[in-house]
This record gives sequence, C-alpha cells and structure tokens, in this order.
Amino acid sequence: MALHSVSSSTRQLAVSDKTTTLLFDHDGTLIDSESVHFDLWKDILLKYDVELSEDFYCEVMAGIPVKQNAVDLVEHFNIDVAPQQLAEQKHKSISDYLDKQAFPLMPFAKETIEHCANKGYTIGIVTGGSKKSVEKTLSQYGLSAYISCVVAVEDVENSKPAPDCYALAMDKLGKIPGECVAIEDTQTGMTAALAANLACVVIPTDLSKHHNLSGATVRYTSLKDWVDCELVF
Repeated sequence: MALHSVSSSTRQLAVSDKTTTLLFDHDGTLIDSESVHFDLWKDILLKYDVELSEDFYCEVMAGIPVKQNAVDLVEHFNIDVAPQQLAEQKHKSISDYLDKQAFPLMPFAKETIEHCANKGYTIGIVTGGSKKSVEKTLSQYGLSAYISCVVAVEDVENSKPAPDCYALAMDKLGKIPGECVAIEDTQTGMTAALAANLACVVIPTDLSKHHNLSGATVRYTSLKDWVDCELVF
C-alpha cells in the first residue's frame, strides 16, 4: 500500500488515495466495553475464590477472545473448572448484559462512522466479540445503515490474533488488502490486521496502552485525532 505524509511532517498515514474500505474493531475501538468485561470476569471468578486484578486483565486478557481468556485463567489460577464451562459462563453474562442495553460508545465513535460513510468509504466491523454485541450497538445507536459487513467470533474457526476474520471480511466485501485499513485498539487486533496484510491504525485505551503496538502503521490517541489527521480532506 502506498503511504503518504502529512504536509507539515513526515508522519505516515494509514489511509491513502487507494483506500476504499475501513474495517473497524468493535470492543475498545467503537464501544467502551473493556471495563464492563473486566467487571463481569471479576464477578465470575469470585465464585472460584479468584480475585482478578486490573493489571492481569490488561496484560493477559484485554482484546483476547473469551475462549482463550478462559484457557489462560484456568491455567494461571489453577481453577478447578473446564475452560469451556468458564467461557460459557462469560458468554451468558455478556448476553444478559446485552439483553438490557448495548455497551456505551467510545468518544466520537458515532461521528466517526457517519463521517467515514459520508466520505464514501465502505465500512465493516471485524470483531473477536459476539455478533449479538455488534447488532445491539448498531440498532441502539442507529448505525446499521452505514455498515456493509460484520464478521464476529462465530464466523471464523480461528479468531484474532489469526487473520481469518479480516480475510473473511475482505472476501465478503470483494476487497483486497491494498484497499483496506484496519482500526484496532489492542496488540491482538493489530496482529490479526497485519497478518492479513492490512495497514493498521491503533488507538489504544487505558487498558491496552501498555501493549506492544510498534508494528502498527500509525498510532493515535483517539478516534477524533485519527479523523482530524487522516480523513478531513
């Protein structure tokens, strides 16, 4: 992909004149869900006399699909439960939460989606989370009309950090990597995007700011910062 520079600096951009498609991660990128996931995991683990720390969550769990979270938790804390059973408990807790409301949006998320659509970009959501979570976001915040494709954890055998989810999204949309840019918030998501040969914008949250994000095409502090730098033209 041909990258170009901001006129006032030598900083690279992820979006180029070849970009037609923007593929957004969901959790931590469009929705402010990690703190909710942390609290849900804390409540589940208390039943097994495990007190989950924020540091452990940030370093080991943030941005990782529930299935792998469960494996890591059982192994690290030597919990007497099958990982699959632990994962099922977490999925149920998420489902119960979503029955009542969508996760809150990240700052400027709705404006970002609307702006990108108005600029003519094709928009997809590629997540390691559930399709129910994405559908709840789109319906509650009136964003469905802007989204051309959703790929969720149920749609692939190997979720992030494998590139399968991005490959499937491009296949569904009829796009090639050179036309697409991924927008992520974690090392796991970035790894998936890079493995799919995509340019990748990273916008870390407080829970992922310590991840190794050095492989990203470019890093921003917020969605608004990215839009102001790359999409106002």
